[in-house]
Amino acid sequence: MQKKTESGLKQAVKAFSILGGVGIYLVVFVGICGYIGSLLGDYLQLGKAGIIGGIILGFPAAFYTLYRQLKNNELI
Repeated sequence: MQKKTESGLKQAVKAFSILGGVGIYLVVFVGICGYIGSLLGDYLQLGKAGIIGGIILGFPAAFYTLYRQLKNNELI
């Protein structure tokens, strides 16, 4: 009985660590894209459109890279 509980706990910790890493990766990736968009917006005098464009382009790029990374590690 004890062995099954440890196995479930290990699986839960592994799942939590993977999901936590995914969340942190998304926030950092989209933040960097927003920052680059801000710099580009300042350079091209676009105002807030640069930040919004960076965020809009950052989400699909982040999801794509996460999908590839998880697929290569056979986690999905």
